[in-house]
Amino acid sequence: MRFKPSKILITGGAGFIGSHLVDRLMMDGQNVTVLDNLSNGSLKNLQRWLENERFRFIKGDLKKPSDVEEAVKDIELVFHLAANPEVRVGETDPYIHFQENLAATFNLLEVMRKSPSAETFVFFSTSTVYGEVEILPTSEDYGPSIPISTYGASKLGCEALASSYAHTFGLRTLILRVANVVGSRANHGVIIDFINKLETDPKRLEILGDGTQKKSYLHIEDFTDATLHLTSRFLVDKKKADVYNVGSVDQIEVKKISEIVAEEMDLQHVKFVFTGGVDGGRGWLGDVKIMLLSIDKLMKTGWKPKYNSEQAVRLAVKAILKER
Repeated sequence: MRFKPSKILITGGAGFIGSHLVDRLMMDGQNVTVLDNLSNGSLKNLQRWLENERFRFIKGDLKKPSDVEEAVKDIELVFHLAANPEVRVGETDPYIHFQENLAATFNLLEVMRKSPSAETFVFFSTSTVYGEVEILPTSEDYGPSIPISTYGASKLGCEALASSYAHTFGLRTLILRVANVVGSRANHGVIIDFINKLETDPKRLEILGDGTQKKSYLHIEDFTDATLHLTSRFLVDKKKADVYNVGSVDQIEVKKISEIVAEEMDLQHVKFVFTGGVDGGRGWLGDVKIMLLSIDKLMKTGWKPKYNSEQAVRLAVKAILKER
């Protein structure tokens, strides 16, 4: 799906999700710049584009304004993916989410505000901004949003900043609240955790929590399709800011994910051991046990996911195992 503007910046573009977005935009003939400090990403994910004249990679940090200024120069559209995605780290070092998510986003918005070319900001948020909800599926207008993790809080703060810049400075902002994305190139998350543990001990798999966690999973192909679909619509829209949930239409239990991983690794008689969890059976403090986003607003635009949660997980497991 090709759209204007054609000068695009992707922060965190060397990571799992960002690199797939780079692939799609480059295949569409766009001019793409990636800013990444390579703390979670890898140049291996971008290898096919490094010599392409339409592609530029900058190893830099959003916490350094000079790096951001270099990356944003002449850019019209920014996809902001760079963040610290580890929810669990907030329990021991909450400063990380403030610095790497909230402060970094503020630096980016400030540089964009002063740029003569930057017009549109696409921010990738998370389902965790809602916290523990009373209504499932959860729609965009659910409130109040009360995050239970510093990660969710930092992302909600970023949303508020981006919205304020849209209304105060005219920096048009599209916010996407995304479910758990899975697929090739992933380097963290429940699937990676299970594979690593089973490679160490093929007979026993420890699962954090009480086993009742149930969440929505979105395949990376559906994620990139939805992102480009919504961005193309937003670029011709008149709104200063808008927000969409992006996910699948169903959920899958963590126990089922463990079974899929074991099946795809051709392992039999695996003993699944649940830790019991913390704070009511959570896998960790800040873990939202049950999550299902309403994507009615998204589907009304004419888009729907190709894969359900179980299909997304199984495809992701196959792809990740093939890469190892």
